[in-house]
Amino acid sequence: QVQLVESGGGLVQPGGSLRLSCTASGFTFSNYWMSWVRQVPGKGLEWVSTANNDGTTRYYSDSVKGRFTVSRDNAKNTLYLQMSNLEPEDTAVYYCARVGFFMDYRSHGDYRGQGTQVTVSL
Repeated sequence: QVQLVESGGGLVQPGGSLRLSCTASGFTFSNYWMSWVRQVPGKGLEWVSTANNDGTTRYYSDSVKGRFTVSRDNAKNTLYLQMSNLEPEDTAVYYCARVGFFMDYRSHGDYRGQGTQVTVSL
């Protein structure tokens, strides 16, 4: 079965950096575009970033463009999100999401992991 397991979240001060990882199993990772989405308690899911099959094409929401970098290692079935210059507004649970075939890359995916908490605070 499809499994996505995120890690790397934590507490960081404003201006700091974190690197999230997502390890995938149960499907052919290199066949799928992969995304990061996030959710603040009480609000809906927000699309953050997407990488195409081989990571050569990347998309970002306006709120993170220039600060976050998505990448992937298909040999390791792993998706990454390097987050820099973090702001309190980035505080959320971050989910790795598989973009199903024919789905919009800005969608919330057909499968998501359990999420990892990122808290940006003094």
